[in-house]
Amino acid sequence: MAVDFHRDVYGLLGLPFDAVDMAGTVQRVRAAVASRTACLISTANVNFIVGCRADRSFRDSVIVSDLSVADGMPVVWIARLLGIPLRERVTGASLFEALRRGDAGALSVFFFGGPAGAGAAACQRLALERQGLTPAGFESPGYGSIEEMSTDQAIARVNAVNADFLVVSLGARKGQRWIERNRPRLNVPVISHLGAVLNFTAGSVRRAPAWMQQRGLEWLWRIKEEPALWRRYFADALALAWLLAGRVLPLLWQMQRHPARADELARASLVARDEPADHVIELRGAWTRRNLAPLREAFTQATQSGKHVKLDMSSVSAVDSAFVGLVMLLYGHQVRQGRRFRMMQIPRQVERFLACSCAEYLYSSGGGGASMGAEEMEVAEGADARAT
Repeated sequence: MAVDFHRDVYGLLGLPFDAVDMAGTVQRVRAAVASRTACLISTANVNFIVGCRADRSFRDSVIVSDLSVADGMPVVWIARLLGIPLRERVTGASLFEALRRGDAGALSVFFFGGPAGAGAAACQRLALERQGLTPAGFESPGYGSIEEMSTDQAIARVNAVNADFLVVSLGARKGQRWIERNRPRLNVPVISHLGAVLNFTAGSVRRAPAWMQQRGLEWLWRIKEEPALWRRYFADALALAWLLAGRVLPLLWQMQRHPARADELARASLVARDEPADHVIELRGAWTRRNLAPLREAFTQATQSGKHVKLDMSSVSAVDSAFVGLVMLLYGHQVRQGRRFRMMQIPRQVERFLACSCAEYLYSSGGGGASMGAEEMEVAEGADARAT
């Protein structure tokens, strides 16, 4: 599958985030539906960031998304602190409401997952509204394994209705794995795991008032509505505190102490060559969002080579989050294709930047190249079955 290396994407806390607002996200949905082009949207929040630190298959499922938006004010606040231009919070629930209003035109939606009765209730409410989203159907597979939910019969039922939008609600980790496992078999152009959206649409759970959403307090409302969520939010808050102290603040200090100089940016260059098994790209100078155009083209050609990819970083003096985000996309492509990806001879200062960006997997041994296997995708599935 082709990778769009012209995305305005940034690496933050181990994941790529697109600098796109709600209007841009809706436009992406509209374009994908019009062309029937596959578009996987990941709505990454703090829970995603924390979960992806411990679960490689979960992390890789986000990295290979066609669009990764910041679903959570803490993500936006941290991005702004680091000078990453995330325009606004784009939650899955808000995206669904925009499509529900008809901002992308008339679309049909299929619900997969959720508690018994939720899919039917959501379809009934949408049918009565007669607005932008019309119900195409639902599938409630219960709480079985990913394999049990991925039978030919289940996929055939989803494909039979030719829906425009597939909303998966299986718990974040399990839902992302289910999507990644079955994505090549699905004919729905737009797919996203939107855990709480099904319950919101069915009316079994109410969403927080707008003023709480805007102030980053929606988690308090969610705990009021679903008290069992407090454990998840508490654990995520602790993990985020550690990341702030151990990664974000050191990264901010390094950015201020060692900014890319103008002469380093001016001498940025690359040389690409093919070896028998590898496509090698040698980089020189500093690479930031101001001069990434040649790198975007070089990465596109690397994915077309059909080979393992190596980045020779020995002469690189500085990078930024835009560079890291672009490399994450290249890594993701290699993962999907089952090919190796390696960063070699990384200068210490650049390695520290990558580590503080939680992107060690880009250069550590075993960090890339292995496709996601069925066994790995089933890890921790039971504990995540009811998460949102």
